[in-house]
Amino acid sequence: MVSTRTLSNDLNRWWQMTVLHKEDPYLKVGSVNDRSKAADSEFVWALKDIDFKVEQGDVVGIIGKNGAGKSTLLKILSRVTGPTTGSVRARGKIGSLLEVGTGFHPEMTGRENIYMNGAILGMTRQEISRKLDEIVDFSGCERYIDTPVKRYSSGMTVRLGFAVAAFLDPEILVVDEVLAVGDAEFQKKAIGKMQDVSRGEGRTVLFVSHNMASVRQLCNLGILLCNGTVDDIGQTEMIINKYLGVDKIVDYNIPLSKRKDRVGNGRVKLNEIRLFNRDGSCVTDVFVGDYLRMEFHLDVQDNVDLSSIIVGIKLMDNFNNPCVLWASDEMTHDFSTIKNGVFSLEVPEFNVRPNCYNLYFQLSMGSTSPNDFCDVIYNATRINVISNSFFDRSILLKEGRDYSPLIKGRFV
Repeated sequence: MVSTRTLSNDLNRWWQMTVLHKEDPYLKVGSVNDRSKAADSEFVWALKDIDFKVEQGDVVGIIGKNGAGKSTLLKILSRVTGPTTGSVRARGKIGSLLEVGTGFHPEMTGRENIYMNGAILGMTRQEISRKLDEIVDFSGCERYIDTPVKRYSSGMTVRLGFAVAAFLDPEILVVDEVLAVGDAEFQKKAIGKMQDVSRGEGRTVLFVSHNMASVRQLCNLGILLCNGTVDDIGQTEMIINKYLGVDKIVDYNIPLSKRKDRVGNGRVKLNEIRLFNRDGSCVTDVFVGDYLRMEFHLDVQDNVDLSSIIVGIKLMDNFNNPCVLWASDEMTHDFSTIKNGVFSLEVPEFNVRPNCYNLYFQLSMGSTSPNDFCDVIYNATRINVISNSFFDRSILLKEGRDYSPLIKGRFV
């Protein structure tokens, strides 16, 4: 039961519920957990009307915007804190990694913390000793295993914490966004271990992350939280697509010149983007491997030296992963010859996977310092790439591959 923060209210709650057998009077107080709006109440529902069931062996990805209630939900499931109302039922031991260094004592060594965490999870000393070498090897912290944890970096602490949680055989493994602290090698090992735990050993994993690629790769079920409530439950792909659509609503019918979702000092602004094929026709779609020219129209203030500008353009996939980058400074292009504020980017062969891509645009004055950014706009336009005929050239287009060498472009 969560305290009301005053003794008089706590006593009143006890009197109403225990003696008079009435409903908790403080459950009636509270507003929706929407961080973007001012509250009309002193209390908010961090979570409300949460109801779902997870089967053994499921790998569940819990996603949502910051403040949606994901971490609070995991803390309740891990029994770190109790719900104000309702209950959580779980069969089996729960191993959780919710924050960097969860359950670790900074003055104790890594080895001592392994034994302490194992004891908290219900393991005997003999069981922990039997798996100690595996835990240390997986964490990659053998050199410092007898060093106090307070001297570990955040990444090393996460490595050791995850290794303890994963190798001490919990039936349910609860993991928050802490994996983002680790390096690429560790994230790959951690995701592989979670796959082994779920698929090979039939254990359950609850995984919170803002990395949609990891959620897509790892999870077979998704839960979308919005303002402390369950917005949807279903197959991972469907839930991710819904989340990305909800979180990044862009009305492409609004002209670029009137878009407000941009940053920069405004000395040079992007007003319009046009796409042209080889015949010079204005298009919205392009076939795999076809020619494409992107024409950019700028609004330039007086006394701006265009020869010093740097333009960066990125092609982003549905998961906001950059696929291709075109940077004018790397191409050593000089924009001093721009006429009427118009320049183009020509791509002779647009060799990317068929999909709908977003274009990220960035323009700065001579450096990449934030103070020199003139205009930065995400989702400036969409490019729909269509699969070519069955006779097209055999280009191996794999997900996650860097397509930059295949998509050579030039500014003109």
